[in-house]
Amino acid sequence: MPQKPGSMYREFKGQPYTRKEYIGGVPHVRVGQFTMGNRKRDFDKEITLISEEKCQIKDAALEAARVTLTRVLTKNFGEENFKAKILVYPHHVLRENKQATGAGADRLSEGMRSAFGKKVGNAARVNRNQEIVKIWVDDNVDVAKDALRKASMKLPTPCRKKTEKRE
Repeated sequence: MPQKPGSMYREFKGQPYTRKEYIGGVPHVRVGQFTMGNRKRDFDKEITLISEEKCQIKDAALEAARVTLTRVLTKNFGEENFKAKILVYPHHVLRENKQATGAGADRLSEGMRSAFGKKVGNAARVNRNQEIVKIWVDDNVDVAKDALRKASMKLPTPCRKKTEKRE
């Protein structure tokens, strides 16, 4: 069965479903790593990607944003001249009440209203003005901003960038 679009899971519905000790067979988080680049060095400038709306971000979208971000930064700065960190973690387990499709499904797909559903993935719940990703660089802030712009295209919420000089 194909994966449902992320727009189905964008909005908060009810309480977060996070208690993994009570959930059997939780899907693994698809984000490969949360910190990329040179972890040991201190950098001069800090650029942050901030969400402008309250939403849920699926772990697959976070991974797509991470891959895009890392590719642009590695190509322009090299492996040792930046640090990037994803600040949100997909704790919330997504559930879906699967319906029958195909011939004769009109008689079967009525289903129960508000059924509990099976586990299908994970998502991070992000509030308005919450920081999603941070990048640290020494120079060429425009390239880092462009990398964040490209990464924000993979996320379901409009985002803005904030630049700070570290001391």
